Amino acid sequence: MRTMTNTLLATLIAVAASQAMAQEAPWLLRARAVHIDPAGKSSPLGGNGAADRIGVGSKTIPEVDISYFFTPRLAAELVLTYPQKHGVYLDGARIGSFRHLPPTLSLQYHFLPAAGFQPYVGLGVNYTRISKVKLLDGAAGLEKDSWGAAVQAGIDYRLNQRWSLNLDVKKVTIRSDVFVGGATASRVKVDPVLFGIGAGYRF
Repeated sequence: MRTMTNTLLATLIAVAASQAMAQEAPWLLRARAVHIDPAGKSSPLGGNGAADRIGVGSKTIPEVDISYFFTPRLAAELVLTYPQKHGVYLDGARIGSFRHLPPTLSLQYHFLPAAGFQPYVGLGVNYTRISKVKLLDGAAGLEKDSWGAAVQAGIDYRLNQRWSLNLDVKKVTIRSDVFVGGATASRVKVDPVLFGIGAGYRF
């Protein structure tokens, strides 16, 4: 009887351990290289047609994001980076620069994986803090805060239970009023598309 009990207990422990190992780790940490391609449009106020020709330069930056999986399909992703510097151009001529810090929080749905590939879509909110604005030798400024929507689509390729490769595309709404002499002269629509490639680790 004792031998049977010990055997049953050992079997239950082995089954529980195998199930625990089979469960997905809830956290996913990714590092990406992200190319930022701004829309660079603006809406002139008061008939200032020159504002239509304002553009924001593109660039490639490092990015880190962390996701938490509430279920195997539903996750929340927080995108982090450090303040990024962008050049501002008028008719192709540089007229200044600014820095922005754009953390983004998204809710994602991950589809069933197939042959190691697992696509996902996401919808979230972006907050951008604009700082160190230098436009027209200080004659113009930008609004410091921007709130907007963020949409994304991506795909993970699972190398093993921990490691994966990632491709990701986001569209983020970032807009700021332009001030000249204390008056609002235009609204710049940065609205970048972000193309990312990187690697992820589950833990």
